[in-house]
Amino acid sequence: MTTPPPFPRVPLIEGLSAIADRYDAILCDVWGVLHNGRQAFLPASEALAAFRRRGGAVVLISNAPRPNPPIREQVVRLGVSPEAFDAIVTSGDVAIELVAERGAAPVHHVGPPRDLSLFEAAAARAGARPVLVGVEDASYVVCTGLFDDRVETPDDYVERLRAMAARRLPFVCANPDLVVHRGADLVYCAGALAEAYEALGGEAIYAGKPHAPIYEAALASASATRRAPLARSRVLAIGDAMRTDIAGAAGQGLDALFVVAGIHRQDLEEAERGGAQDPLQSLFERENLRPVAAMRALTP
Repeated sequence: MTTPPPFPRVPLIEGLSAIADRYDAILCDVWGVLHNGRQAFLPASEALAAFRRRGGAVVLISNAPRPNPPIREQVVRLGVSPEAFDAIVTSGDVAIELVAERGAAPVHHVGPPRDLSLFEAAAARAGARPVLVGVEDASYVVCTGLFDDRVETPDDYVERLRAMAARRLPFVCANPDLVVHRGADLVYCAGALAEAYEALGGEAIYAGKPHAPIYEAALASASATRRAPLARSRVLAIGDAMRTDIAGAAGQGLDALFVVAGIHRQDLEEAERGGAQDPLQSLFERENLRPVAAMRALTP
């Protein structure tokens, strides 16, 4: 019996400068890498600003379910430096196109009122305003998150999801993340509801990472910033989530830098306390994904 080759080890680097010269553009995740929903990580902004000063382009690529203008305002308000990025592309931007394609078709929205700007943007794009209705009158569903992610979980949506599945409603997921950290708290995202909907036999359509449309939009934005075509071998994706950021980069043929102190940090810390020899390497092997490097946190 042939022994499989060892999984290649992922180097742990001290700063972005260790590999920055290999790349002309960076597609950087936002939540968990640049901020935690309550405050920005200043060294991360400094790392991206330094990359831009050397001539690189930086596009923030976020699974936020809203159009990019309010996300730009949010990240700057939290303390992310405007010098850290050239543009932002969001899952909401992709979802806008999916809604605009359906024109004035009646839609059921699952998510907080702050996300209604998505429908306003879709109406401006299509020239037809989608009508927001209940499940019983909808032709499809758009999910931007839980109504109140401070207290709710997917278990609170079982009956609503069953009603949608019974009507075979397409379910547009405007944020494929399952969970994010808000400060020290872990909160559920739209991706958790989409996953539960698929388990009931429903059809989910994903707008953001790890799926191709958001990467195509981000690469086009980076290319426009540099005013030149981009070779994918010269693009680095940075993120903290294996399921979305690292898997998405791999699917698009992009190198990836994994940020350890993000969504997986608690699992890695628990594994280390439990005596695991190398929890980080074990994570990469378990997911069968190999970023080009890992960092504790994004720093220059």
